Amino acid sequence: MQNIEQIYQEYFEIVYKYLFCLTHNRDISEELPQETFYKAIIKIDTYKDEGKVSAWLCKIAKNLWYDQYRKNKRIIYGEEELLKIKSDSSTEDDIIDEQQKDSLYKKIQFLDENTREVMNLRLIGELSFKEIGVILNKTENWARVTFYRGKNKLKEDK
Repeated sequence: MQNIEQIYQEYFEIVYKYLFCLTHNRDISEELPQETFYKAIIKIDTYKDEGKVSAWLCKIAKNLWYDQYRKNKRIIYGEEELLKIKSDSSTEDDIIDEQQKDSLYKKIQFLDENTREVMNLRLIGELSFKEIGVILNKTENWARVTFYRGKNKLKEDK
């Protein structure tokens, strides 16, 4: 296993994106990775080399988010947060691409929870189906099928 500094540098962005998929809140997504890596240091003895480090870290992040959610009894799904993701580029094609992404992310919010989470992890978090399966305690095939069905559902709703 790599040292924690290398792990932090390599996986911070993945953990951040994953948390943003869950929370849709930039502040929470920036705060929780620190706690995630702290918890990873404490729980390093529970890591098994069976899966990717990124999947293990995302599981820790998810548990921390659920703990925080239970404490606060609220979740922030701000559409305005999704819109803030836009890049700073101003070419016409980039603006059209961003509008299409915004439209897609809004449609994804109307899917059932499992499908929404798989879609977000795949599209925003850029995780593999295997990693998604590990994070959600499902199989790689389940993640693949759920994504495929979600994609078809989005096509139907055009």
